[in-house]
Amino acid sequence: MHGTALVVGASGIVGSATAALLVKEGWTVKGLARRPTQQPGVEPVIADLQDAEATATALAGLNPSAVFITTWLRQECEAENIRVNGAMIRNLLNGLRETATPARHVALVTGLKHYLGPFEAYGKGALPQTPFREEQGRLDVENFYYAQEDEVFAAAARDGFRWSVHRPHTVIGKAVGNAMNMGTTLAVYATLCRETGRPFRFPGSAAQWDGLTDMTDAGMLAQHLLWATQTPAAANQAFNIVNGDVFRWSWMWGQIAAWFGLDPAPFDGSVQPLEQQMAQDAPLWRAIAEREGLVEPDLNRLASPWHTDADLGRPIEVVTDMSKSRRMGFLAYQPSDDAFVALFERLRADRLIP
Repeated sequence: MHGTALVVGASGIVGSATAALLVKEGWTVKGLARRPTQQPGVEPVIADLQDAEATATALAGLNPSAVFITTWLRQECEAENIRVNGAMIRNLLNGLRETATPARHVALVTGLKHYLGPFEAYGKGALPQTPFREEQGRLDVENFYYAQEDEVFAAAARDGFRWSVHRPHTVIGKAVGNAMNMGTTLAVYATLCRETGRPFRFPGSAAQWDGLTDMTDAGMLAQHLLWATQTPAAANQAFNIVNGDVFRWSWMWGQIAAWFGLDPAPFDGSVQPLEQQMAQDAPLWRAIAEREGLVEPDLNRLASPWHTDADLGRPIEVVTDMSKSRRMGFLAYQPSDDAFVALFERLRADRLIP
């Protein structure tokens, strides 16, 4: 299946990687965002999905055969997350209904909060057994991922398109101004530690330091989205998607430290949130950026310490099962340490870190 793809959230970590892969594979790619960035081979579509009328106007005449939804907007509480993000999906799919040629496949990216719960109750209460498997049901808690899914399911029943839901673990990839960006956050933190001589401390919990975990490279997720779109057996299914390896942060922290020429600080078992460690670092980062000729002097557009703290501070081991995709033929694999290295090299080449 080739044709016209609409990537929703094309300027984000997942959206930009997906758009790049689709262009490489010969698709005609439209990239929808509130503030589109320049991407080779991608035609920008400016739209705010919170505005139903403006969204319908922006979508008029696009006629995508496949839609990849990779965006969300963080709100102050889960009730608002549900209201805003559910409405965004609804406005998008209602707008697409008016196009001359309906989409044949809609792929929605959510994540492991499907199993862990929303940020307000993250990793708390009764949780499914790990490794997380797709057949494990929803938690008995309000969750905007469930609201997003329900909007897709309702529109699919109404309009007849196929759908797939993709649940990555923490996504590693490049984007600026992204709400959840662990890889770049850790790169900025390591740079600040090297600059100041501060110890490069693991900010999270003993459970994350000692336990097994996994991650998702943005390029791997892009491959998975395309695979589901082109695989008939994957229609109307939800999938986990991770790199395929497992690691412990007690090992990975040293790998990251070594790349930046640092010695990792010993872990004493206490949580040291990055949001606190980096709270006063914006002026220092701006000075580093000016001295080194970096392209983004605003620390808040590069780092998302609140999200990194949430993932690394979880009190439970988080491992994800990939058997469902493997059985259907998705065999791609990406070592997570290589994913970090590739990201750091790209950030340096693009003058985002020194």
